Amino acid sequence: MTHSAPDLLKTTTAALAPDPHANCLIPRIADGTATRSTLASLALEQMWVIPADRRAFEFLAARGEAADPEAAAFFTALAEGEALAGGRLTAFARACGVDEAGEASYEPLAGCQAYPAYVAWLALNAAPADVVLALTANFSAWGGYCATIATALRERYGFTDEACAFFDFFAQPSPELDRRATAAVQAALDAGRLDQERAHTYGRLLQNYEAMFWNTLSRVA
Repeated sequence: MTHSAPDLLKTTTAALAPDPHANCLIPRIADGTATRSTLASLALEQMWVIPADRRAFEFLAARGEAADPEAAAFFTALAEGEALAGGRLTAFARACGVDEAGEASYEPLAGCQAYPAYVAWLALNAAPADVVLALTANFSAWGGYCATIATALRERYGFTDEACAFFDFFAQPSPELDRRATAAVQAALDAGRLDQERAHTYGRLLQNYEAMFWNTLSRVA
């Protein structure tokens, strides 16, 4: 068993890397064959995901504040990031042809909302440090997807920088967030309260729900 947080984060991320063929939608966005309707659904689903995840991260931060301050700092940073990203989502939705009436009338898809529902479950039931490890592994795949989408939106769909800003935000490396994740995992390791097997299970489920999100969207005409 490793006692180095950087090594553990690296090996867990590698172990939980998604099957490159598991995501049916990203290749279609990358080559420009995904429809505008599918992109609009992506925007609308994210309008449900982002505020839900932000509140879950705020709850995890509050849970860890007294006993696990390093994890609390990580989740506080995540919540702040979700708020920033959410502010950039409207431009993407408008570029996809979604107006305020479309936002209000949209019915979200269960397969897309399973991911934030599980994040909320983790916020209620999992040890914060275990969630840090699981989420950090998952974010590696999410960041790569966002980088691919940002490039495709510009090159294949002619979107402006403003319309791509939501994906640019998540595609950028975040050394500060990485530092906070490492500190949280190391503190939990040092205290003997990190359940690596449980964190791996959480990460595996997150990756499965992530794939479900994209593959549900791939069926939108």
